[in-house]
Amino acid sequence: MPPFFNSILRNMQVEKRVKELVEEKIADRDDLFIVSIRMLKSGVLEILLDGDNGIAIADCVAVSRHVGFHLEEENVIENAYRLEVSSPGLDSPLVLIRQYEKAIGRDIRITLENGTKNEGKLIAITNDAVTIEEKIKEKGKKAEVKEAVFPLDQIKETKVLISFK
Repeated sequence: MPPFFNSILRNMQVEKRVKELVEEKIADRDDLFIVSIRMLKSGVLEILLDGDNGIAIADCVAVSRHVGFHLEEENVIENAYRLEVSSPGLDSPLVLIRQYEKAIGRDIRITLENGTKNEGKLIAITNDAVTIEEKIKEKGKKAEVKEAVFPLDQIKETKVLISFK
């Protein structure tokens, strides 16, 4: 097998073990969840966590210590690496239904696979679709609010809009 495929397979094994370790650490915390775990080419092992009410730095530290300890004890990663445990940034796209649920009531921008962008207040999420309230404003007329539904399989990216009002 070419070295490239060995590297991909090894990263998948690392990510699987890290997921098990994180789940073990947050098992007693129903409010916390894993957003993603990725072993980057740069040697960074990135763990993104979130919580229904946000996530505290202390939670990230606890997960980092737990995962780091076990990875070293088990010698899971052969090469030098840097472990980063954090929450997704403000400008990170929503990727999980649970993140959408947390964002209900907030303004979002949806980019569809065809490149179309729509903005509005997130009012509902199902396993299949996102519903927003869009403000449609025509020149010289009062803005009209209408519901728009977007199937998840047609969404390329969704981001929460940050307001500094």
